Amino acid sequence: MIIAIDGPAASGKGTLSRRLARHYGFACLDTGKLYRAVAWKILDSGQNPADSQAAETVARRIGPADLEGSRLTEDRVSQAASVVAAHPGVRAALLDFQRNFARHPPPGAKGAILDGRDIGTVICPDAEVKLYVTASAEARASRRFKELQESGAEAIYQRVLQDIEQRDARDRGRPTAPLKQADDALLLDTTALDADAAFKEAVDLVEKKLAGKPR
Repeated sequence: MIIAIDGPAASGKGTLSRRLARHYGFACLDTGKLYRAVAWKILDSGQNPADSQAAETVARRIGPADLEGSRLTEDRVSQAASVVAAHPGVRAALLDFQRNFARHPPPGAKGAILDGRDIGTVICPDAEVKLYVTASAEARASRRFKELQESGAEAIYQRVLQDIEQRDARDRGRPTAPLKQADDALLLDTTALDADAAFKEAVDLVEKKLAGKPR
């Protein structure tokens, strides 16, 4: 069984995916880490994230070991990840990795949960359950601002909000696999929800979908 979770940056889909995975005994893949890993390697080597050929070359060499480490959460990596994710060649290079995880999760897992921007529309269009998790740009910026402050990083709310809006524009406007809600995805707006409330509502949506009940 596959659960596909899509949504914009800082909507809470990552935290939600991990909690759902524990709840159902599924393996979980944060596909954003794939693009962050590519971005980090590009930056670390002094190359430009806008260089599509360089980014594609790096993407073809990404493995599970590259998805670990706090370096992937750096703000500069987040911004670069949004840039490399817009390259069609990068997305094509990482496609098999994601689909293989979905179809063949690690031993012991009852299924797979993948979260990203195009899981329900491109990576796993036949997923049994699809959720589209979103929130207002202001709410998402507040969450990211708080995370940066708690980590000790200097942050200005207006700049964080601007970064969120710019990422949204790139993600939704790219020609290949743009961010959008799949036609059969269930909408979960977390603007006014904390993590516990979002999890409760998500479980309810999943259970109703599996039971064949109306939304």
